[in-house]
Amino acid sequence: MAVDTDPTVEPVAWRDHRKPLWPLALLVPALPFAGFALWRSTGVGWAWWLTPVVVFGLIPVIDLLLGDDRRNPPEEAVPRLAADGYYRWLTYLYLPAQYAALVICCAVWTRDDLPVVGAAGLVVTVGVVNGIAINTAHELGHKRERVERWLSKVALAPAAYGHFHVEHNRGHHVRVATPEDPASSRLGESFWAFWPRTVLGSLRSAWRLETSRFRLRSRTPWTYRNDVLNAWAMTVALYAALAALFGPAVLPFLALQAVVGFSLLEVVNYLEHYGLARQRTATGRYEKVDARHSWNSDRTVTNVFLFQLQRHSDHHADPLRRYQTLRSFDSSPQLPAGYATMIVVALVPPLWRRVMDHRVLAHYGGDPGRANRRPRR
Repeated sequence: MAVDTDPTVEPVAWRDHRKPLWPLALLVPALPFAGFALWRSTGVGWAWWLTPVVVFGLIPVIDLLLGDDRRNPPEEAVPRLAADGYYRWLTYLYLPAQYAALVICCAVWTRDDLPVVGAAGLVVTVGVVNGIAINTAHELGHKRERVERWLSKVALAPAAYGHFHVEHNRGHHVRVATPEDPASSRLGESFWAFWPRTVLGSLRSAWRLETSRFRLRSRTPWTYRNDVLNAWAMTVALYAALAALFGPAVLPFLALQAVVGFSLLEVVNYLEHYGLARQRTATGRYEKVDARHSWNSDRTVTNVFLFQLQRHSDHHADPLRRYQTLRSFDSSPQLPAGYATMIVVALVPPLWRRVMDHRVLAHYGGDPGRANRRPRR
């Protein structure tokens, strides 16, 4: 199927009009420091809810006010844009900010004077930072450069979700928008039903993919070269170092924030392909992935904060394409709001179905048989 881009084309002497905005992507890992300063100055535990309030409250409001930006870079400008190291360093810089926030929050957790409301806010704050870091890992993990692929695992370590590096690249991108993909949600499936299916299914899939890679070469998978094992080892080493530094009392905190972090990833997975399906061809194989198989959003602010993850159709069409060059397609189904808003909607199943089910049906001309549906019980 031919994909058609936004008919508004930019001149050849094109410049990235959002270039001054991209450093805002580093605001999220900086928010825990603002929460820390607010807590130290006021002593109020609610200060630790600053990060989720900004991410899921303020950003959606700004998104609504600024609206969409559908402009695409012309293909003549893409090589120069992709080679610009400015964009690459922004993804690199997320990691030291992420780890610094984790360390300071571990130190706060071990204090005796932290109230329950503050402790809960601390868990959610770090979980949000490390959950959004999985998006940074996503951007890095798709690249051919060895250093970026290893940095992807470093970003995944705090959320204890290193197997995502294997499953997403070699599992999800192959099976996306099919019933076989644990990370593609089905029409009528709530997020709370999707969560255990995708968490356990992705874990099993990652292990099978990686062990089969070694067995095809008649080698044992129990080696440091196993990308699932070495990614998990990073988490073990990180948690052990933090426990040695702050005491074993920090381990429950690390476990709780990890659940928040990878759950944030999975709710994004839930909304990215909800109900969308690739059809079978005459040969019985699934059709090629194209712009129709991912939900898109062109909300300006959320795209800046998430390294344009919301231009998801182009990402699946060309996984190696760098975030600053991703395009918006006319043929992509569009979410009614940005990810920050839709994440909150997805947590309330009746609201989600009211907002999204009719959009899935409209995408398929009213024929639910063409959608990726939840099997009847």
